[in-house]
Formats: sequence, structure tokens, C-alpha cells
Amino acid sequence: MTKEIILKGRKVVKGKAAGYAVVSTEPISFNGGVDPATGIMTEEEHPIKDVNIAGKVLVFPTGKGSTGGSNRIYDMADRKTAPVAFIQANAEPITTIGAIMADIPVVDKLDQDPFAVIETGDYVEVDADNGIVKVIKKE
Repeated sequence: MTKEIILKGRKVVKGKAAGYAVVSTEPISFNGGVDPATGIMTEEEHPIKDVNIAGKVLVFPTGKGSTGGSNRIYDMADRKTAPVAFIQANAEPITTIGAIMADIPVVDKLDQDPFAVIETGDYVEVDADNGIVKVIKKE
């Protein structure tokens, strides 16, 4: 039996996307913390180091680091190594600008704690236009 959970939040960047979730409980730096050629997290001692985020719905608290991260997100999208959507606790300017340039849907401020509801491997549909996240729990 498949369990579905619906979360409601705030649209930050428009669009719709779906994919398997990768969840990080720590902020992510796209400028230096991710290999843009592969989409693999490279930041030392990061909880998702060596995990590939390309084509995934990335669930993370917020971005960190310099403004170069915006360009890095765009570069990753151009290389097809970027996540397909961002679900954040609190979106901030660096990842938001990158997502706008890369056409990556973003939602934040969900009505339930995304880190308590979404697990790596869950299938997630993001409808940022309507601020809706549908989580299909992994079997």
C-alpha cells in the first residue's frame, strides 16, 4: 500500500517537477560544495557527501556560501546535473536566484516539517505554482 502525504507551502520559484528525494539536514553551498560536472556533493563532512543530486528533488534547510552559487546552479542546469526542484525550510537569495535562472521550481515554509515527512528515496511531486508538495513514501 502506497502512502501519500500532501504538504502546502509558499511558491518561491514557479514550475512543476517530480523525482526521487535527496534530503540534507544541513545547508548546501553550490559554489564549492557540489561538482557541477556530475551533480555529486563534494563538501567534506557534509551529511550527503558523495551523493548525486542530479535529477533529484533536493530537500534542504537553506543555501550557504557566496553569490557564485547562483551561477553554479545555472551551470548545473545547463549541464543537466542540477536537481529538478528545491524544497527548502527557508529559501534565501543565492539559491532562489540560481533557481530562477535555471528554471528550477522552489517551495518553502511548508505546513509540516519536511525533514520529518520526506526521506531520501521518497518520490516527490512539486507543484510550486500552487505551493503543493505530494510525497509518495518509498515502499
